Amino acid sequence: MEDGHIVLTAKNTSGHSCRLNGFPEIQFLESHKENVPAVAKSKPAAPVVLTSGAPAYALVKLSDGGVDEDNEPVTAFSVTLTGGGGMATVKAPGSEGIAVDPAKSATDYWTYELRNGADDF
Repeated sequence: MEDGHIVLTAKNTSGHSCRLNGFPEIQFLESHKENVPAVAKSKPAAPVVLTSGAPAYALVKLSDGGVDEDNEPVTAFSVTLTGGGGMATVKAPGSEGIAVDPAKSATDYWTYELRNGADDF
């Protein structure tokens, strides 16, 4: 989290396979209602299909980690699965929440393995 990134993990808790289309649609609740944009080059060749109990990951960039950024404190945010797969409100990690620069935030597409954020951002 200190490098300006967090990891979202989605887990298939159903008894059958499910598909995660696209990327997590994230809105930081305190201030900005626009979805966090996705990094186009992180798009997989095919949608992620999770077997029962399997996880998927998305790296979310919060800021560039600089002290001069226009960061805002965020204590919770919403995550919606693309295609109407449900929405959840997520409590931000840490007692103080997270610092977000809405102009710099971005998200990866869902992937089977966590990738190195420096490759995408």
